[in-house]
Amino acid sequence: MISHYPLPYPLKASQVFEQLRSLGQTVILDSCHPDSRYGRFDLITAAPSKTLQLTTQGLEIREGESSWQPSTEEAFSLLKHWVAELGDLKDQPAPFNGGLIGYFSYDLNRHLELLPSEAVADIDLPHMVIGLYLQAVIIDHQQGKSWLMVHNLADEAITEAFLSRLATDAPSIIKADTVPFCLVEPFSSNMNAADYRHALERIHAYIQAGDCYQINLAQRFSAACQGDPWQAWKSLRQVAPTPFAAYLDLDQGALLSLSPERFLSCDNTGQVETRPIKGTRPRGANSDEDARLAAELINSDKDRAENVMIVDLLRNDLSKVCQPGSVDVPELFALESYPNVHHLVSSVTGQLEDGFTPLDLLRECFPGGSITGAPKIRAMEIIEELEPHRRSAYCGSIAYISACGRMDSSITIRTLVCSANQIHCWAGGGIVADSNIDAEYAETFSKVNNLLKTLEKTHKY
Repeated sequence: MISHYPLPYPLKASQVFEQLRSLGQTVILDSCHPDSRYGRFDLITAAPSKTLQLTTQGLEIREGESSWQPSTEEAFSLLKHWVAELGDLKDQPAPFNGGLIGYFSYDLNRHLELLPSEAVADIDLPHMVIGLYLQAVIIDHQQGKSWLMVHNLADEAITEAFLSRLATDAPSIIKADTVPFCLVEPFSSNMNAADYRHALERIHAYIQAGDCYQINLAQRFSAACQGDPWQAWKSLRQVAPTPFAAYLDLDQGALLSLSPERFLSCDNTGQVETRPIKGTRPRGANSDEDARLAAELINSDKDRAENVMIVDLLRNDLSKVCQPGSVDVPELFALESYPNVHHLVSSVTGQLEDGFTPLDLLRECFPGGSITGAPKIRAMEIIEELEPHRRSAYCGSIAYISACGRMDSSITIRTLVCSANQIHCWAGGGIVADSNIDAEYAETFSKVNNLLKTLEKTHKY
């Protein structure tokens, strides 16, 4: 049911993306090998056979390049049906053998829970866009192999288009009219320091009243821009290589993700993992300062307490779809370091219960607890009250779900949305009872300063 066409190795994922880009709805899932700890597979694809999008108006389906058609189906049920149609491929060793790839925005939460509507929704992006991809280039950096995967249900003309483009040098097929990316104004935030202080004080009041234990509060940086956002992503990837980097070309714009955080993974035996990030320090200016900041994070009672709250929330989420007694915490308070920050990371695992699929897992756990707070529903209500604008794709997830039963997904932090000649970048953090206002505000800048400064170098203002 699966055909493999060998390709040269090493193979540059960004070059493959450029070769395939004219096919439309192009996606790159880039593990940033060898610069990231978990870098092994890169996946590049385009031209899905079907696409699903969910908006405030409802669900729409598109076959190939035809026009969108409304659907009365339930989105997750339809996606499970699409995967089931590909057959049982659990014996396939590769991570992706045809299946679903796309994004689930944070704002999908209002399709899953009854939430208030207070924040301004000013980014015209669907709440979910998922394509059914039957061809993909896979680069395995561990085995030193590259290949084009083709499912037997794939359209032969699309497969031929993949093969012909892969045989052509990328520069010769990049659009000649591509405009270099640049900002046309500086980034500005939707919260100044006083706004942030007021929001944090409100959170402290909610915590003291017993409404919640932790709230993830984010500010948004926005700027007018022009040109091709793919060029921006390539620059950002150079300064922020992360294991869950991704770029998605969309009808309405693009998603540029440099996420360090796994949301949920599931292997073909049903083994599940989530790796929440809670706890951050900036990198030091020299090795001594860097070591001091890392040790400070590891030994911080406040950050450990913040991390444990989310670990407990995720243990509860996993228990909804995992076998009783299988949920475990094999790793607690591990240090992970990136070019701009140190993070405190934990691992929660479980065994998927018979009768549940990776899509059931994602739905039951969405959105990730590390970017809401606890308890989750009350936290989402407070976020809607205190953040001026809806989060859109930020703090949602980018995922693949393969016909072989495997899934991997990120939390879309360090993720930018480019739409309608505007680019948006968010930064947030978990607020608990003993959070210091100035330290929390400074931490948001530590998380994205390298991204903002990289893009500001492109300015034309």
